[in-house]
Amino acid sequence: MKRGTRTNTKKEGLDLLFLLVTFGGFFLLTGVSMGVSQMFSTLMETAYRLLIDTVFYIMAIAVLAGAFGKVADEFGLIQKLNLIFSPLMRPLYNLPGSAFLGIITTFLSDNPAIISLTRNKEFLRYFKRHEIPCLCNLGTSFGMGLIVTTFMASLGYGKAAGIGLLGAVVGSVVSVRLMLRHTKKLVSDDSRPMKETDSMAESKLAPNSGSRTERMMRACLEGGKYGVEIGLEIVPGVLIICTVIMMLTFGPSESGYTGAAFEGIALIPRVGELFAPVTRLLFGFTSSESIAVPLTALGSVGASLSLVPKFLNEQIIGANEIAVFTAMGMCWSGFLSTHVAMLDALNFRQLISKAISSHLIGGIAAGVSAHYLYLLLG
Repeated sequence: MKRGTRTNTKKEGLDLLFLLVTFGGFFLLTGVSMGVSQMFSTLMETAYRLLIDTVFYIMAIAVLAGAFGKVADEFGLIQKLNLIFSPLMRPLYNLPGSAFLGIITTFLSDNPAIISLTRNKEFLRYFKRHEIPCLCNLGTSFGMGLIVTTFMASLGYGKAAGIGLLGAVVGSVVSVRLMLRHTKKLVSDDSRPMKETDSMAESKLAPNSGSRTERMMRACLEGGKYGVEIGLEIVPGVLIICTVIMMLTFGPSESGYTGAAFEGIALIPRVGELFAPVTRLLFGFTSSESIAVPLTALGSVGASLSLVPKFLNEQIIGANEIAVFTAMGMCWSGFLSTHVAMLDALNFRQLISKAISSHLIGGIAAGVSAHYLYLLLG
């Protein structure tokens, strides 16, 4: 047998083992505790309730936020904000002022939106080569920011959401500054301004046409359409990740396992109890279940938002947790599922591990700062 064949066979065996351990472990844990029929019933009922009660609600917010963002771009508000806040970028992030446009772009949409800016040579000419990879961490820190803050505020926690936004800013500074330390050492020609490559064609915007009313209506519809796309994109993350997290977070109902939605085996709270002193000190969490929200945000911030209304109804969380969730949810915003692709698009895949470790620390810093800012301002 050839060496390559043995290697492939070993890899396939490990893949199969991983599948069996992951799926088998989940269904064995839940099936033994809940009963097989109740387990599958809860699985389907929870996914359905999340789709109807949460996904469509988030989609509605995304449509309105998308419309606002597109109108702001159409009438030059984003460019004016860029001029106003540009002097803050070098002291805070050690990046050129034009990087603020990346914050606005991702705040109004999602993490990968910043990649589109790197296709514009007018945007790139302000950057040195070693600064370009840091755009990945900067953009991710504010991905879906408008949707996250609007969602939290709509639940009646506007002040806590605002404090969480400040926490996300702190986390973004930590993440970008840590990433800059790595890129200065690892990216060659760091003193040479970044130039346009063959894969970075200049993006040209079509001139505005039509009356102001027509432009506003067109921008609203185009931005709203993008909001619908965001709403559809979060469906898999919410229904798959959040359903599993909820079944591992909540326990049985008062009458035992009935197959109803939001029942589970309460594994995460038991694990969270082990880290309760740490999470209470860092984030001010009063309940061990709270750790489920930032953990879910690592993969999908949309899925993590789905946990919040249920936790509020159960009185598991309060305003402090909302501030921390806003900060960590926005700063992490599912970065484990987007960081690799974003750095690959920037042609810096060798920095993936550095970017992920920097951003992981940045998200923790965001949560810690949001907690203590809430103690000071709340």
